Amino acid sequence: MKRIAIDMDEVLADALGEHIIRYNRDHGEAITKGDLEGKWLWEIVSADRHERLEGYLRSEDFFEDLPVMPESQRVVKALTQRYEIFIATGAMEFPNSFGSKFRWLRRHFPFLPPSHFVFCGDKSIIHADYLIDDQPLHFRRFSGTGILFTAPHNVQVRSVRRVDDWLEVECLFL
Repeated sequence: MKRIAIDMDEVLADALGEHIIRYNRDHGEAITKGDLEGKWLWEIVSADRHERLEGYLRSEDFFEDLPVMPESQRVVKALTQRYEIFIATGAMEFPNSFGSKFRWLRRHFPFLPPSHFVFCGDKSIIHADYLIDDQPLHFRRFSGTGILFTAPHNVQVRSVRRVDDWLEVECLFL
């Protein structure tokens, strides 16, 4: 059985949406995902507010209630019938995220065993045939095939296979 590793943030969970909501709420702005095409949120927010942006990510509750990406639950469940599925999510940069990410995954993907949740930094340690991720840098040392999940910051990346949403993941793998 082939193995697929799947990133959490911006692939299964809409972390960017939550980041924008908190920023707009606290600063009276109206930034949208459309404003970020080809950019990171850090690039359009003034430098004096970067500490606040990072503070959101370091807060205990940031990852607790993120919206689930449309169709991801249904497609991931279907993938489990043909593939071994692992969730490979970064947690080392923001250690407070571990507990809330774990609870989020258990709540929204209860059909996956917790032993298939990998909290890591460098995803090259993951031994899988495929890695679905929004950050192309994770593919550099990954030994399998990288599949880029479209997010505002990566729309200009052309060097890797891409899927725009979970319906495209379904078409690719099922």
